[in-house]
Amino acid sequence: MEHMSFDDIVRAVSGKVILKGKYKGHKNISTDSRKLQKGDIFIALKGEKFNGNEYVESASKKGASICIVDEVKFESEKISEFTTIIKVQNGNTALLELAEFYRSKLDVKIIGVTGSVGKTTTKDIIAAVLGVKFKVFKTEGNFNNQIGLPHMLFKLDNSYEVAVLEMGMNQRGEIHNMVKAARPDIAVITNVLRAHIGNLGSRKNILNAKLEITDFFSKENTLIINSDNDLLSTLEEKNFTLNRVGLGENSDVSAYDIVVEEDCIEFKVCKNNVKTEERFLINMPGKYNIVNSLLAISCGRLLNMSYDEIREGVKNIKLTSMRMEIIRKKEFTIINDCYNANPESMKAAIDVLKEFKSNRKIAVLGTMGELGEEAYKMHQEVGMYAGEKDIDLLIGIGEYKKDFERGFKSTNKKGNFMGFDKYEDLKDFILKYIERGDTILVKASRFMKLEIIIETLKKSSSY
Repeated sequence: MEHMSFDDIVRAVSGKVILKGKYKGHKNISTDSRKLQKGDIFIALKGEKFNGNEYVESASKKGASICIVDEVKFESEKISEFTTIIKVQNGNTALLELAEFYRSKLDVKIIGVTGSVGKTTTKDIIAAVLGVKFKVFKTEGNFNNQIGLPHMLFKLDNSYEVAVLEMGMNQRGEIHNMVKAARPDIAVITNVLRAHIGNLGSRKNILNAKLEITDFFSKENTLIINSDNDLLSTLEEKNFTLNRVGLGENSDVSAYDIVVEEDCIEFKVCKNNVKTEERFLINMPGKYNIVNSLLAISCGRLLNMSYDEIREGVKNIKLTSMRMEIIRKKEFTIINDCYNANPESMKAAIDVLKEFKSNRKIAVLGTMGELGEEAYKMHQEVGMYAGEKDIDLLIGIGEYKKDFERGFKSTNKKGNFMGFDKYEDLKDFILKYIERGDTILVKASRFMKLEIIIETLKKSSSY
């Protein structure tokens, strides 16, 4: 971390020192007393099921140099003489405020990435591309919310030249709070679809929530969008520069001469409707990843990278786990895309499965979360799509399995459907059913934890 003085910290969080300890400096920022190291600053957060203020004594015992609290739930005599307590209005807000101040000390170009689908993959591609020319940091794991993003900022220092930060949300105001702290120089919106529609009510509301990523933009900033998306395609330049990327005509950067294989895509770049001979081979499956790659190429060009440098970068793509991971075993192939799901990403994954030259194509699909009152219709819609793509066996697990089945059987008279409530029953069935030459897709929202099925399949035979 770059240096912050004690006075800087108190000022940044608008705090009041209520217990002065023998402060000797700090190391890192922690919001989990279990992981706190000696010398760290502990910020007490509140959630629906926890209150970090209850762990201040524990944090002090572990050697916290400062504890930032919004409730006094400690006994002074149980606080170490080396721990200072700062009282604030709201601990969660203080975390973002301290991150905002810390960001102001950094000379790092920040690229913010959001979207209903594909933001993690796009983040990974952008980081790989830029890594050829710059020292790049990227969001780790799922640290993409109002708690995770500040932790990513605190990991930065001025040895980095670029940070690619993912920003997720499920309510209005969340991205606004994150960009207030991170102040991105460039923003990328992959698409606006139906993820979180149960919370936000309409795609228009989702669009407005995503556009919060530009709340602190000026003419010096650039927003890169997927102009194939119907809602994003209507955007016009405001107080920032707009770059449009897509496969349609309403694009500044597009692709032609497209080839889609089982585990890779290939295309040439078209710039302002002029075809170039710049060809890219991306070792990732799925036609949708062409647009994700174009978004990354646009970032590279904005930062004055040559096409040759960008081509070198895409060779280094390292995807976050459980996102369109192709696992080839001797007997069969697994498509592990079980990190998250919504109707559009489900259909995209089914499209990838369709491209495989397999004995049989099998899809194991689980519940998609945060879809609200239309959830049953959307699960049925995905079932219908799987049926249209001639999936040989659709396996549904979870509360909407009957909706998957209803949709699947309405469009596919040849394929089979199996529904399960229990993971053990599903595991027993799939191990008996799968044959040499099959390809099996596994996908659901994160809370379903379908990686259990992935691990079962991986252990069933050797690579």
